[in-house]
Amino acid sequence: MKITVATFVAAPIEEVWRAYTTSEDIKQWNAASDDWHTTAATVDLRVGGTFSSRMEAKDGSMGFDFSGTYTNIVKHKLIEYSFGDRAAHVEFADSPEGVKLNVTFDSEPTHSIEQQREGWQAILNNFARHVEASR
Repeated sequence: MKITVATFVAAPIEEVWRAYTTSEDIKQWNAASDDWHTTAATVDLRVGGTFSSRMEAKDGSMGFDFSGTYTNIVKHKLIEYSFGDRAAHVEFADSPEGVKLNVTFDSEPTHSIEQQREGWQAILNNFARHVEASR
């Protein structure tokens, strides 16, 4: 099953794209809640390039790695990637008021659809707050 989450970022496309694709920015926004953080991130933004991020609970009780391979990139418009046997599609829709981001991803069987939607939406909301606060 595919799940879609979305947000709107009141910032120019160049800023939104940079924040979504830069390791240092990713470490600032990539968490679903305040008790988690991303301690490391790498980005090789090209078709066939890889990315990874290390998410950890701030209390050190648990963590996990999230990584994948870019399969399609259209600057300022689209990023597609695979992670394991799943895929994600990130669309950037530019407008004079800012950028609408839609992220569609394949669900996994471990967590409920609602948990997955809420987690990915929380991360996307953090992303929008990060970009807008950086202006």
